[in-house]
Amino acid sequence: MKKLSKPNLYLVGFMGTGKSTVGRLVAQRMGLEFIDSDHAIEAAAEKSISEIFASEGEPVFRRMEKAFVEKGHPREGCLISCGGGLPVQPGIMEILKEQGLVFSLMASAAGIYERTRHTTDRPLLQVADPLAEIEKLLEVREPIYRKANCCILTEGRTVGEVVGHVCRSYKLESKLWTP
Repeated sequence: MKKLSKPNLYLVGFMGTGKSTVGRLVAQRMGLEFIDSDHAIEAAAEKSISEIFASEGEPVFRRMEKAFVEKGHPREGCLISCGGGLPVQPGIMEILKEQGLVFSLMASAAGIYERTRHTTDRPLLQVADPLAEIEKLLEVREPIYRKANCCILTEGRTVGEVVGHVCRSYKLESKLWTP
């Protein structure tokens, strides 16, 4: 199989770790098209993620994520910011790694809570104790996030530092990656 000129870069990680913010800046710097998987799904469904969760349920949303991964985006030259639960579905992380490089942005439960506690558009945090919910979800998701090609801690670092780290790592990893 031919080597792709710019393999896709998938940013995974829990909500609030900086995937969208960092992703947009990295895409701009590296000349990649930026795609947010949640926004792509919302556009296709003509509903917000919250509306999909409320009217159709989480299983339907997860099926939409899987369809996005399988055929909803170009196969090279993109940076895809993935929804936090997307890579946790069975087999999805492996598909992402076959299609490009996967970098996980990491932070502690307390750090994630601080970044997300004032938002109202995150269905999984609409519970009595959001910090406990984050801790519970991280316990399940973190081992999967750690299967990425590269794990990058975002907590305690500026956006610029994280962007620089992702760009340097992408340059190095993309030289070695083959589909």
